[in-house]
Amino acid sequence: MTSPIDNIETIHDNPTGWVSSHIAEYVETEGQKGHRWRGVDTLLVITKGRKTGKLRRTALIYGIDGSNYVVVGSRGGHRNHPAWYLNLVADPHVRIQVGSDHFDAVARTAADGERARLWEKMSAIWPPYDDYQKKTDREIPIVVIEPA
Repeated sequence: MTSPIDNIETIHDNPTGWVSSHIAEYVETEGQKGHRWRGVDTLLVITKGRKTGKLRRTALIYGIDGSNYVVVGSRGGHRNHPAWYLNLVADPHVRIQVGSDHFDAVARTAADGERARLWEKMSAIWPPYDDYQKKTDREIPIVVIEPA
């Protein structure tokens, strides 16, 4: 099955310098370089821009929960949610790259009952998440990505 994302050629990478470099290395090497970053695993997620309709790609630290992937909308503890998170709330259909695997998925914000468990799992993978949560008044969202 073809993804709607496959029908659009241009993907706009996160413009932040180090993130952009990370994505480029990840894409160019099919995940041979970039999947492992600073001792943790990362994936690439492509969302559809909620305002522009353009495809946006960013790199995120992930964990695994059963057959699902879990990411955190921390933005380093910034007061606003990251754009990628707002995009997937508007349209939960995403395209994921994990290493050399590419697939369509559906993303959702973790429900209250599962959020605490997943937060614990993700902060064990990347302890700075706890510091990021202390820096902001917003509840940092946990996102569950379910392969389609």
